Amino acid sequence: MKLLCPASLLFLTTALLASERPNFLFIFADDQSYEAIAAHGNEEVYTPNLDRLAESGVSFMNAYNMGGWTGAVCVPARTMMVTGRTVWRARDSEAHLDEYAKREELWPQLLGQAGYETYFTGKWHVKVEPEAVFDHQVNERPGMPLDSWISMLHAGGSPTLESIRSFPDYNRPMKNEPDAWSPYARSFGGFWEGGKHWSEVLTDDATAFLEHASASDKPFFMYLAFNAPHDPRQSPKRFVDMYPVEQIKVPASYLPEYPYKDAIGCTPLLRDEALAPFPRTEYAVKVHRQEYYAIITHMDEQIGHILEALEKTGKRDNTYIVFAADHGLACGNHGFLGKQNMYDHSMKVPLIVVGPDVPENEKREALVYLQDIMATTLDLAGMDKPAYVEFNSLMPLIANPQAKSAYDAIYGCYLATKQRMIRVGDMKLIVYPEAKRIRLFNLRLDPQEIDDLSSNPAEWPTVHHLFAKLIEKQEQMADDLDLLAFFPELTESIP
Repeated sequence: MKLLCPASLLFLTTALLASERPNFLFIFADDQSYEAIAAHGNEEVYTPNLDRLAESGVSFMNAYNMGGWTGAVCVPARTMMVTGRTVWRARDSEAHLDEYAKREELWPQLLGQAGYETYFTGKWHVKVEPEAVFDHQVNERPGMPLDSWISMLHAGGSPTLESIRSFPDYNRPMKNEPDAWSPYARSFGGFWEGGKHWSEVLTDDATAFLEHASASDKPFFMYLAFNAPHDPRQSPKRFVDMYPVEQIKVPASYLPEYPYKDAIGCTPLLRDEALAPFPRTEYAVKVHRQEYYAIITHMDEQIGHILEALEKTGKRDNTYIVFAADHGLACGNHGFLGKQNMYDHSMKVPLIVVGPDVPENEKREALVYLQDIMATTLDLAGMDKPAYVEFNSLMPLIANPQAKSAYDAIYGCYLATKQRMIRVGDMKLIVYPEAKRIRLFNLRLDPQEIDDLSSNPAEWPTVHHLFAKLIEKQEQMADDLDLLAFFPELTESIP
């Protein structure tokens, strides 16, 4: 009888443990608000495959991104996800990502150490090359498809109101005027650059890897990052035709113009905000929402194909599926088009978890962060969470509907001095330092954040309490903005 040497025993043990670990299929949308899923209450949008996921698992209804240090909020969201660090430490980590990769400290690499075969396709937008982080990577995409704005920047130009008005895909549409843009004309390139819609290419990529994985004994981690529904919001005509513009509703929080937009960094020269004319019109908002819903439904169809491919592998029962987005999008709420604001339509994301032992068709109201997904996969893979990972596993909340959140408050920010936010329970305080304005909302009574309570003297104890909590969270988050320098009258709030 031949005896195995200790090294062989270690290899065999590791291989057996790896074969017992669950697979992870992470599907990541770009710019999809938590509101844009039919199963979560939006009767306007058609999302049968995302609905099927929601009915098969647990939906987190209060999942937040923390915001970001740049107008491209997707970069901070993804950097936090990959590094496990909260927003300002994630910002500081950008200069060291290559070092972290060499030490195998990034999310896919941690799972790789546990025996996972790691795969990536789609939008990356993190300042380290994906091939340094994943075993396999194909069709890495930029932050957004090439459009007139990005082409101008590549040519060394800078945006002006005049140049924006000359772009066919910006400052549109104008009612009763011809629209030079079409969301389904392939001549504009964008998502069709290369000949096939990027969402369909991603589906082809994912299907090919799942065919490979079906014959492998190794567990897999797939990071599938759609660019959709980010603008330019393009999809085949049949999807646009599903949403007649006259049937689109204007959001309850619709405004022609947000009163503090310039002071909070959302000027007409902010790329996302330049997509529609100022002041906003109901017609323009309806058209943008029509195109937003259309590209979401097109992406939903691709997700259906990916789920079918997973079924064919025979590994569906041992696979956790996570669907989320990097942040939300206003798309006409509060006078905004983009995500660079502290309202829930832009800060909250859809977050659905499906998998072994996950209850079906349940919702959780606990306050969580998007980036808790990283810690959740480490937990499910049986790994100890490294000390530098600041987020927490969702599994206690999935297992027990009565479990308390790991967070006593949700913190949010945009740029160094423009915006801050804190949510405690149902109460939310938004702070605009440079505008010297605060806004207070009761999210239970006013989920659309329309009724600002900050001018009500009866609510000032709540304002003081939340402001003090925000100062406390700033210290925890390494946020060095001195809010008291902007609001000295709130000094008494601080214990």
